[in-house]
Amino acid sequence: MVTFEKVQKKDLKQLMEFGFGISEIRSKYEVARMKGPCILVLFRSGKLLLQGNDANVKRTEKLLLDLKIGKLVKKIIFVKEKGVIIGSDETLKGDTFGGLVVAGVRADDKQREILRRLGVEDSKLLTDVNVQIIAKQIMQHVHYSIKNLNPEKYNRAVEKYGMTGLMNKLHAEVAEDLDIQKGAKHIVDKYPGCKVGDVIETKAESKYIEVAAASILARNAGIKQFRRLEAKLGMPIPKGSTHVKEALNALKRKNSAISSFVKIDFKNVKSVFGGTKHL
Repeated sequence: MVTFEKVQKKDLKQLMEFGFGISEIRSKYEVARMKGPCILVLFRSGKLLLQGNDANVKRTEKLLLDLKIGKLVKKIIFVKEKGVIIGSDETLKGDTFGGLVVAGVRADDKQREILRRLGVEDSKLLTDVNVQIIAKQIMQHVHYSIKNLNPEKYNRAVEKYGMTGLMNKLHAEVAEDLDIQKGAKHIVDKYPGCKVGDVIETKAESKYIEVAAASILARNAGIKQFRRLEAKLGMPIPKGSTHVKEALNALKRKNSAISSFVKIDFKNVKSVFGGTKHL
């Protein structure tokens, strides 16, 4: 996939001299869409996505560089694979607020090509807006499974299985949902204590396109979960676990059911709420 960043809509007018025409945008997240030798999609984030035939994309990439339009984003070169592959990844594991999401994607040779053309890459390199757009496209073209645990379900499950046991359980479940028993190879983004998968690799989401696609689906589900929690709580909630004390204190003042919003096994939660049983 080829992506440029820091692109403005006015920059694209130059491309009309090179066979590109304006197309209708397809979502509220798009600023502009053009069609010519390949398809160009400009998002609100300033990222420009190039889709289409490899040779045409490469020529368009050179054209954009020559015209000094935006900045080329470093490309991800995925491992070349054959056969049916299941990739799985998770999100929210390290967030104080929210529960846990594990997603899996199954793809064969043909579907991998579709994923590549959709612009699939490690979700950490994408904005929330782009994640939501690409996730919707992924779900239209491949088989997938998502295990989305809200904080309440997470807290009950982690008490029963422990974090590592829960992770192993959910990754195994998405593989089972995607017919792992029918000869597919399961690739998992490595986490401490991982005992699931035929291939377990650190940063697998930047090496295998199925894991990258799974990371996008997981993050998309995580974004939606955060929005639901914010609506329920009536205040914005921070991501991560570093700068969350103010939000935890606000949660404490609201006297809400703590286990419905945060991971009660986290040290920073126990610190604010005194580690008491009512958590």
